[in-house]
Amino acid sequence: MNSELINYLEGFLTPRRQELFKQVIAQRTRFLTVAIEDVGHLHNTSAVMRSCDAFGVQDVHVIEELKGKRIDREIAMGAQKWTSVHRYDSTKNALAGLKAKGYQIVATTPHHTAHKLENFKLDRPTALFFGSEKDGLTDTVIEAADSYIYIPTYGFTLSLNISVCAAILLQELTQGLRNSQLDWKLKPEDILEIKTLWLKRNLKDYDALVNTFNTSAQ
Repeated sequence: MNSELINYLEGFLTPRRQELFKQVIAQRTRFLTVAIEDVGHLHNTSAVMRSCDAFGVQDVHVIEELKGKRIDREIAMGAQKWTSVHRYDSTKNALAGLKAKGYQIVATTPHHTAHKLENFKLDRPTALFFGSEKDGLTDTVIEAADSYIYIPTYGFTLSLNISVCAAILLQELTQGLRNSQLDWKLKPEDILEIKTLWLKRNLKDYDALVNTFNTSAQ
């Protein structure tokens, strides 16, 4: 979609929504992304998606090799309208796809030699992998990981709920990104793609409006 069409479509948003689009997309990133591997409880996947939106992480990669389920809209609280969800039928495909895009694979686990969150350096594009609270990540991810990260705990409970873990990691890592000199912001082509997604999901008469624009441009 070209910028002229996007400008035309944005004219059908309220001024407040236009300003909100502008503010939010300026803080969006694809430098950091999240992958969720076969999480059994639907509300956990939805809650992670909500955290991604809240902290400005655009892409969520959902692996449904064993437990394919749909996003729980109630828990996601509208986050599905703002994030880009990529689905995979196997962990191997997800790993290959993310590595091909230049992401390092970082496994979140308390059971492997890992970096504490406070010592982890986010200095290149990173895909954070989360597994289920019960089983954790599969050996496929652990063996393919370039690095590992964990949140230290000091009680009898060694692991946190995935949605809690994701929120803590994303808040800390995205804050670090925004305070860094890294090139973490969206590229112009990403901005066009994401704005198109948002407009399509938020304008009730999207298709009709696109047809009207195309007809008038001929």
